[in-house]
Amino acid sequence: MEPGADDSELEEILQGMKVKIKVFGCGGGGSNTINRLVEAGIVGAEMFAMNTDAKHLLTVHAPRKFLLGRRCTRGLGAGAIPQIGEEAAKEAEDDLKPVMNGTDIAFITCGMGGGTGTGSAPFIAKLARDAGALVIGVVTMPFKAEGAMRMQNAADGLDRLTKQCDTVIVVPNDKLLQLVPRLPLDAAFKVADEVLMRAIKGIAEIITRPGLVNLDFSDLKTILKGGGVAMIGMGEGEGDTKANDAVMEALNSPLLDVDVAGATGALISVSGGSDMTVTEAEKIAEIVGARINPMARIIWGCSVDPALEHTMRVMLVVTGVKSKFQWSPGPAAKGLEFVR
Repeated sequence: MEPGADDSELEEILQGMKVKIKVFGCGGGGSNTINRLVEAGIVGAEMFAMNTDAKHLLTVHAPRKFLLGRRCTRGLGAGAIPQIGEEAAKEAEDDLKPVMNGTDIAFITCGMGGGTGTGSAPFIAKLARDAGALVIGVVTMPFKAEGAMRMQNAADGLDRLTKQCDTVIVVPNDKLLQLVPRLPLDAAFKVADEVLMRAIKGIAEIITRPGLVNLDFSDLKTILKGGGVAMIGMGEGEGDTKANDAVMEALNSPLLDVDVAGATGALISVSGGSDMTVTEAEKIAEIVGARINPMARIIWGCSVDPALEHTMRVMLVVTGVKSKFQWSPGPAAKGLEFVR
């Protein structure tokens, strides 16, 4: 056998083992998150934007785009009515199904409360789940200033999405205002896009990006398969106490609006400059472990980012938590047809 023949065979095997990650941005909010992921340069994931609004879809820089509901909305949007968003997604089922084939991890992202994202996301998640993917929802809940009807639509939509996903990470927009209290509402929406982008990028790159401590698909499945509702905390620290400062900021984040003591699992993504040590990352995992249920599963990954010299960032995803967003569908949902 020629030298190197074994290597090519190994490379072929490794290529077949590569985890296929796909991110589906549903509606205007989800498509905006896809834009941020493209700008940030996510490693090892395919991105798809889908919307009923043709004009908005034209502004999105996704490699793949789907105009949903060509017949039922004619490219003019869903008019903030989730049932129309769902109908539009169902209309595109034959185009969407082949895209799901072979997917290992599917991220479904949207801003809950509107028409297209709220209505289409549960159906897109169902297609991914039926194709055998691990399905992770990453969504925002509306600002109170957006009104009671939008909040009710969001609650009903989250209830349906949770039934189709293994885990749904919920970002409450009102809590973002505690992080950036003086921002006008349009700027706060951009912060929401940033948080969703970091959540998806952080989880995906734990697997796809070489690091000091890497996780594989099986590790991720352990925490996120059947994880229910999850909340996220993010923190950053600098200098000699950077590890402690970053993890405490993540644990005390307004976005982590739950009692973490009852969590069933925690996924910790640590990134830092070339001066970061594995010991510092281990310390972060220990601090989180001391705060949550002793029987909870904890996994962590650690990667080097040259841009973070003398700085550490922590992203913490806590699964199986009791969230106030797990409301039962309100009267508006009764008698309506949704995903089965």
